[in-house]
Amino acid sequence: MHIFFDFCAVMHPKIIVTIDGLSSCGKSTLARQLAKKLGYLYIDSGAMYRAITLYFLRNNVNYENVKEVKEALKNIHISFDVNPHHLHSEIYLNGENVEYIIRDIVVAEKVSEVAAIGEVRTFAVAAQKKMGENKGIVMDGRDIGTTVFPKAEVKIYMIADEAVRVERRFAEMYEKNPNITIDEVKANIARRDYIDSNREISPLRKADDAIVLDNTRLTQKEQLEFALNLVKKQMQPA
Repeated sequence: MHIFFDFCAVMHPKIIVTIDGLSSCGKSTLARQLAKKLGYLYIDSGAMYRAITLYFLRNNVNYENVKEVKEALKNIHISFDVNPHHLHSEIYLNGENVEYIIRDIVVAEKVSEVAAIGEVRTFAVAAQKKMGENKGIVMDGRDIGTTVFPKAEVKIYMIADEAVRVERRFAEMYEKNPNITIDEVKANIARRDYIDSNREISPLRKADDAIVLDNTRLTQKEQLEFALNLVKKQMQPA
């Protein structure tokens, strides 16, 4: 794998890799690992919407009021920085590291509603496009390969069985909140799936040129190898 990193970094120009899919398909895990292998910056677009949601909740923003939303967005600055201890990028909201705060169930219950707001998506997409100006990024989300970077060199669309997704999210959230129930997690995922797939603006869908990755029965190592092979194939001379 280290040899592959040298191949990418030294002999080829940087590219953009997008990873889209429903909630709890393992997008963030794969994107983070892939970015580390390639020496790229990992951008968690979902974390951006969670950070915006956190700001709205903290400041009692009525996100059904367009004027309030527009005013609130003027006060939001989102950035990513690599944590020197584990070399993973983490999200900052107005200078505060909120990487773990935004994973709370309270934020999870509202994020799909906030992400469906036109003004919020315009704000986030503009920020995401700017982050990709110099390429060399791996970004995951719902509309990255369709709306944000439709010309990305490598696009992956991840899927997994619903039961597996529920188990993964429950395990993740239980560490932070032992009082959470699997029924709450299942309901939250189902609600987010519906909103993400049926919103009017940039709904979740597979890009025509995206490669499907079903990781229901794959290990993290196997899915990483799958993605690395796609990148390597893209970088090979025509």
